[in-house]
Amino acid sequence: MNEIVYKYKPIGIIHSPFKKPEGMPIQPTGAEGVAGTVKVFPKYCAGLKDIEGFSHIILLYHFHLSDGYSCSLEVTPYMDKNTRGVFATRIPGRPNPIGISVVRCIKVERCMLHIQDVDILDGTPLLDIKPYVPDFDARMTERIGWLSGKSSNVYEKRSNGRLI
Repeated sequence: MNEIVYKYKPIGIIHSPFKKPEGMPIQPTGAEGVAGTVKVFPKYCAGLKDIEGFSHIILLYHFHLSDGYSCSLEVTPYMDKNTRGVFATRIPGRPNPIGISVVRCIKVERCMLHIQDVDILDGTPLLDIKPYVPDFDARMTERIGWLSGKSSNVYEKRSNGRLI
């Protein structure tokens, strides 16, 4: 079977205080209060109309420093000592290095979004923005897999750069 290749163009750039992966929070909840900005390219600015009405937005972005999954679909995530399937983790090194973060939208100035709770590397290419709507996006769960009993540690966990 032939592999289909899809191409995406960034719609902007995410800026944060994190200049390198080492020391970054590994999830937005561990980055509470960390400020950043999103510079949306001028040709996409009209798409920001009405976004300021949402307190939170979903950013989809490209892990631009990721070398992919290095032929291994099994990894040892930051919050565990056991090897896990890459799709049961949120690490950057994956077949399609796409990241997702729910951040707080503070204000909009023309093509610039001011955001908080940023766990994203400075200079990261932005692929898309979606409004976060709890009625659509928040779900009650019955299980959280291997993260059961570990997810509260996200506030202390930081990247050491090994999973890029």
